[in-house]
Amino acid sequence: MPKDPGFQTFAARRAIAVFAAATLAAGLFSYSSVSVASAQQLPRLAGPPDQVNSQTQGQQGQGNQGDEQEQSVGTLKVNVNVVQLFFNVKDKKGGLIPNLTKDDFQILEDNKPQTIKYFTAESDLPLTLGILIDSSGSQQRVLEMEKEVGANFLSEILRPKDEAFVISFDVDTNLLQDFTNSSRRLRDALNSARINAPPSSCGGLPGAGGGPLPCSSSPKGTVLYDAVYLASHDELAKEVGRKAMILLTDGEDQGSQLKITEAIEAAQKADSICYVLLIADRGFYGFGGYSGDREMKKLAGETGGRVIEVGNKLDKLKDAFDQIAKELRSQYNVGYTPSNTALDGTFRRVEIHAKKDYKIQSRTGYYAVAKRD
Repeated sequence: MPKDPGFQTFAARRAIAVFAAATLAAGLFSYSSVSVASAQQLPRLAGPPDQVNSQTQGQQGQGNQGDEQEQSVGTLKVNVNVVQLFFNVKDKKGGLIPNLTKDDFQILEDNKPQTIKYFTAESDLPLTLGILIDSSGSQQRVLEMEKEVGANFLSEILRPKDEAFVISFDVDTNLLQDFTNSSRRLRDALNSARINAPPSSCGGLPGAGGGPLPCSSSPKGTVLYDAVYLASHDELAKEVGRKAMILLTDGEDQGSQLKITEAIEAAQKADSICYVLLIADRGFYGFGGYSGDREMKKLAGETGGRVIEVGNKLDKLKDAFDQIAKELRSQYNVGYTPSNTALDGTFRRVEIHAKKDYKIQSRTGYYAVAKRD
């Protein structure tokens, strides 16, 4: 059964797990859009108050069952010590290659060959999607287009056992809709996204010119990296099966507490593929130049996704979502038991090689972290 929002139970369960592990004590849900003032704290995911009192009993039961069944960090399913990878295979022109078998591939972990234990094509496992929509000033002219096309995409791709959530980010990161299979709720959540502006400590008129305003004190204007971390750590890390997040953004971060490397690590530990639909008007940035695509290529490349240039064109946005849908429905799923059995928290680099001259689109590795009690 899809999970409906219920922040009190959801936050309580996450809080207990985090404090019991005595680790990331600040990465919890808050019930209102409150900025995090202390640099020592991790960012928090805010949610609208009207979601607090929705159904919680079903979530509580599902959460307990999920905790027992799966303790997943990175691509490592630590309860069975199997590394699971989802990947696409493409020809030189970018076309998807179907109907391959495990004999067509070789897997290396830290340059050492691994034995493939299982292999499937076009996996029918449940799909969990996160839509992260940039609602900062630079998206003023394209936000409505993003809402409409994004909602249509979710309506078309989600099957009964799939689920999705929606996050918006600007000066804060807000959970607009928690996990659900309801296309209507997801569309309503996207439609609720509004352009926000930097804090009043920064000069200028909020939102004037349609972009984040410069500020000598480095204000929070587009907390993109924080949003990726929160979507990974607070949402996707507890889920099983195939997971992906789709970012609609110009790629420019302003004011995140975390760095791009920390956002990438969180996505890897959540076993999430990251796609970036780069929606940007490069002329907006003037002589300062536009550089958001560089960091987004790192994020997508390290997690097995990719960056798709959209600009401000409706047809390109529709085509980008179509490409993602095809890739998510044409994945190969491979699993192996690593020859290095130490769960020492280190990053293990994984390579998938095809025997023919194909391009493999896959994550670059996983973190070998011991099972959490």
